[in-house]
Amino acid sequence: MAVEGTVQRVEVSAEPQHVYDVALDLEAYPEWAAGVKSVSITSEDEHGRPALVSFVVDAMVKEVSYNLEYDYDYDNGFAWSAIPNEDIKSLEGRYEFNQLEDGGTEVVYALKVEPEFSVPGFLRRQAEKQIVGTALRGLKKRAEEGP
Repeated sequence: MAVEGTVQRVEVSAEPQHVYDVALDLEAYPEWAAGVKSVSITSEDEHGRPALVSFVVDAMVKEVSYNLEYDYDYDNGFAWSAIPNEDIKSLEGRYEFNQLEDGGTEVVYALKVEPEFSVPGFLRRQAEKQIVGTALRGLKKRAEEGP
């Protein structure tokens, strides 16, 4: 996993492909991903997967808008990076979906965020941890609800 920053894991009682599909259903994020206010897919790749996606999130201190470019050159997951703007200097993330012996999935989520506005390093890392933990709990719940 190339992304450094905050890395957390969770086990999900669902097959990896199902969890992958839930994670890739970006337009449904406002239904289950805390803080995500809206998602709009701007373009797709040749396989119909999101390539460029606009997000609006409640970042606690302010509402933040950004565009993510997605990368699918991974065997067991996908990655994204933000196009820098007035709110985000850099944002990189990655999901991995690893098959467990019991048929479930270990989900690994890595995230590194550098906001354009001033935030002390400790608070930035705490925010990353909260974002990742909340996202994993939401993904687990959504994926375990069934297909």
